[in-house]
Amino acid sequence: MGAGKPERASGQDRAADVKPAINPCADWRVVSVEVVGEHRLHVRFVDGVEGHVQFMPTGFRGVFAHLVDPAKFAEVGIEYGAVTWPGELDLAPDAMHDEIAKSGEWILN
Repeated sequence: MGAGKPERASGQDRAADVKPAINPCADWRVVSVEVVGEHRLHVRFVDGVEGHVQFMPTGFRGVFAHLVDPAKFAEVGIEYGAVTWPGELDLAPDAMHDEIAKSGEWILN
C-alpha cells in the first residue's frame, strides 16, 4: 500500500473490532419524517416503529427557539438516522424511539 496508508487484510471487517460494537442498523434510526400538524411530526424508524413528536410551546427554548416559526419547523429532515434542522439541530433518536415505542408519541416541553 502507499505511504501513510495503514495496511489491512483484504476483505477484513474492521468494524467488528470496535468496542462497543457498531450497529449500523440500530432500531432507533429514523427512516422518514414529515410535518403533520402545528409543531407536530410523524416519524418512522428502521424497525417499523412509528408515531408522533409534538413540540409544546415550552419546548421552543434555547437552540430550538426559532423553530416556533412554522416555516423554519418545516425545514425538518433526516441526517444519519436522526431528525434534524438546519444549523446542526437534531433530536435524540434513541430517546424518541423509546418513548414512541412505549406510548406512540414523544412530547417535548
